[in-house]
Amino acid sequence: MTAVIVCAAGSSSRMNGVKKEFLILEGHFDDEGNPLTVIGAAMSVFVLSKRVDVIAVATPVKGEQEARRSLPLSLFRNVSVFFVKGGDARFASVHNALKALVPFKPDYVLVHDGARPWINAELVDTVINATVRYGAAVPLVPLVETPKEFDDIGGARFVRRHLQRSHIAAAQTPQGFRFVELLDAYEKASVFKKEYTDDAEVWNDFCGPVAVVSGLSENKKITFPEDIPQKTPPNPSFLPLAFNCV
Repeated sequence: MTAVIVCAAGSSSRMNGVKKEFLILEGHFDDEGNPLTVIGAAMSVFVLSKRVDVIAVATPVKGEQEARRSLPLSLFRNVSVFFVKGGDARFASVHNALKALVPFKPDYVLVHDGARPWINAELVDTVINATVRYGAAVPLVPLVETPKEFDDIGGARFVRRHLQRSHIAAAQTPQGFRFVELLDAYEKASVFKKEYTDDAEVWNDFCGPVAVVSGLSENKKITFPEDIPQKTPPNPSFLPLAFNCV
């Protein structure tokens, strides 16, 4: 069994307070012609995949109803969906979702950003296949610009190291893991004060190496207002509330 965690508990502070996951995404529709939101488009690939059995959506503490309104019923005919209260940071949100998935006893879990709507089925299959084979997998895309590491010295910034672009890449989601081991890693990591930026880093610290697969250049994360094609107000009232939830 494969589970998916969709992270949508952030504050969208760099979107001028507009919850980016709940915006209508131009040009994206379900099979009944209903417009999809950002999170709806992000989830649709998992819903249509025959390899995904359950989806846990991490939302803001008081954001479940808003999340429900942003997702049409047509997405949930074949997959169980439930909502989990997110935490103050991404780490806490994923940890809460992992614990909530325990009763389902999944073998594997994929963790995906709700603000990455431009994924496709091929990437999902690639990540799952690598996860089954290696235990953990992360999609990476090559950097376009040459990276530099810098320090603050005397009120100014100076380059510390000139990094080799050929061995550095940017991580995307979905990231895949064996479920039991990832939950155990999160339990161990929760006692430390380290700020983890993604799940692959948690796995690497407590479980071992993470396999690399090729990501997609179009699989971008919406972070700023200019990242989304249009500015439709969130929470469209015409999207239905009904769900196949557990």
